[in-house]
Amino acid sequence: MSGDDGDRAPLTSQTDAIRPVGERLRELRIGRRLTLKEVAQRAGLSESFVSQLERGRSGTSLKTLQGLATALGVELGDLFDAHPADRARVIRRAERAPISIGSLSKYRITPGLTSNVEVIGGVFEPGGTAGEDQYTHGDSEEVVVVLDGAVRAEIGADSYELGKGDSLCFRSSLPHTFHASESGAEVIWIVSPPSY
Repeated sequence: MSGDDGDRAPLTSQTDAIRPVGERLRELRIGRRLTLKEVAQRAGLSESFVSQLERGRSGTSLKTLQGLATALGVELGDLFDAHPADRARVIRRAERAPISIGSLSKYRITPGLTSNVEVIGGVFEPGGTAGEDQYTHGDSEEVVVVLDGAVRAEIGADSYELGKGDSLCFRSSLPHTFHASESGAEVIWIVSPPSY
């Protein structure tokens, strides 16, 4: 693995500017319960380089930051988010970035930079699914709430039928998936710490 992609700026010119980005990278990594090694491997970088970047001791390129953002599951702009944590932030419905996965359309309700909790909404097409195969992500507390319609949640070998207003709590490290009824469904997932 390389330390960076070769176009790193000198420390003296970027250390002060990169420090807030490094702090955000560390906050996101810890919030997702990822090690330096895991993030470095996902981004194709060395563990020592990611550590130096988090501590504000190294400059980097936008290309490298894009790779790190992808490794952490956020958008590049989230690394430069200037909204202070002690102020409220409104996210308008029209500003939600859609994420389509087969017959499931997801959208992020919380800002991508939130480190303590992640809220994702989803609309299933009639008979839609989050995937035939079960999946895992991180080791977080996850709550799914059915806003409309009905879903069958499969958690390992267990199956749960959930209707409007029902909720289910489980660990995101357990294999799981969701299937909507023939009328479709709208759901919200609450994950803490974020692990999507």
